[in-house]
Amino acid sequence: MKIEELDKNEALRYLGGGSPNGEMYDMLCRCEKRLLKTLTPRYVYAVYPTETSSQGVKLTGSSVTLLGKDIAAHLAGCNKALLLCVTAGQQTDRLIRALEAENIAEAAVTDSLASVAAERICDLAQQEIFSAFPNIYGTDRYSPGYGDLPLELQPAILELCDAQRKIGLHATDSLLLTPRKSVTAIIGLSDSPIPKKDRAQSCESCPAAQSCTIRKNGGHC
Repeated sequence: MKIEELDKNEALRYLGGGSPNGEMYDMLCRCEKRLLKTLTPRYVYAVYPTETSSQGVKLTGSSVTLLGKDIAAHLAGCNKALLLCVTAGQQTDRLIRALEAENIAEAAVTDSLASVAAERICDLAQQEIFSAFPNIYGTDRYSPGYGDLPLELQPAILELCDAQRKIGLHATDSLLLTPRKSVTAIIGLSDSPIPKKDRAQSCESCPAAQSCTIRKNGGHC
């Protein structure tokens, strides 16, 4: 997997909006070039059959239940769940920490670009995974911490994917992922087309809905 360019408009969205022109555009290009040299994209995934329970969605063959009404709605019509773990790598974290001590503006821009890179790795990982299963349909990604799906699920997803051993991805005691620019997500799988869910409903139920700068600028995560 190789990433040669990042969406600068998306990075600006993470920063709170604006247009990529003039001095800001130059900084975005400079930070992007440096960041791309540090990226070490890696991913791992696991697929589990699902069954609905009163608490949420049980991952058959494991002791894990995906708790909450939101994830049950997200996986409605699916008979399997794909657990995905991706990371941009430790070098990206080191670059951001170094910039925080040298140039706080470039650190913020690089941090935003690294978030874009993590999502891009997710997109590319999905493309690779689904190319091997051409007759399978999938939902959007849904991560712990969205809606009423507890963030406490993070370590279980890492364990089920063996992410610590395979890609060096860990969760801290406070449930933050390390390397920091990493993502865990759940994708519903079905043998038939899946109706698109109402993304606005997920935003409304998100605990960060009122403070989310992305949502205030008309976007979504």
